[in-house]
Amino acid sequence: MSAMDRRIADYILANAPLLRDYSSQQLADALKVSQSSIVKFAQRMGYKGYPDLKLSVTEAVALASTVEETTGRTEVADAPATRADDLWVAKTAADRQTRAVNDIDTVARIAGWLTGTDTLFLAGNGIDGDAAHTLASRVSLIGRRCIACRQPDELVGLLSAATSRDVLLVISGLGAGSEWMRACRSMRGHGGKVVAIVRSRQGGLSAVADAMLVVSAHAPQPHIEDLVYEAVMRQVLDDLFLRMLAGHPDATEAFAANRQRAFGDRA
Repeated sequence: MSAMDRRIADYILANAPLLRDYSSQQLADALKVSQSSIVKFAQRMGYKGYPDLKLSVTEAVALASTVEETTGRTEVADAPATRADDLWVAKTAADRQTRAVNDIDTVARIAGWLTGTDTLFLAGNGIDGDAAHTLASRVSLIGRRCIACRQPDELVGLLSAATSRDVLLVISGLGAGSEWMRACRSMRGHGGKVVAIVRSRQGGLSAVADAMLVVSAHAPQPHIEDLVYEAVMRQVLDDLFLRMLAGHPDATEAFAANRQRAFGDRA
């Protein structure tokens, strides 16, 4: 690194927990350098720009905090009550950190797209597919057209009728999401929006998504991490659904009426 780069890097490391609240201009003012110096530094570090760098640092802070919270407990590890408590602590911490790593304006922008879409296409497999189908059922109950799909090739066929007023939401908790890339490019070709919900911003979906939300789910054991991920991913989807409800004046009444019509006394 040059002397300037080292100075910027040292400042970021020393103030990492606060970086999520810094714009590139504010960081530049604090360091008494130009805004372009901050942007170029981020690019030299391998990021698309400063927002990408800020997200990476915020994720790292969140990961460190989660590990500290979930490993700092001293109860007997094999006690059922302790396991349940630890799992709840991990889910709560992951939810808090997921809120921290995702920009509020980005969440609001995505919710606006979902609220205004003609057709919402949902994609995901495994536990992501289960969550996609659950959200599709709820969105349908407020009278909005929604299609959920688990198979990439089938999704590409469905998108042949997509328009610029449609949105594709891809949920990809494992891998780079490469199986959905062709469908994402197809939606972009029709002028529609592509939104990705991922566990890591480094996946290939970042190259084709118009907006991305990151689920910050970390735990020492893989099976616990998957449980934490699923809970927080569904929380992100639930938040978007509630924002969609708020965006349609009659949505709450429509949901109640359609739910009663579909499920009757079972609802």
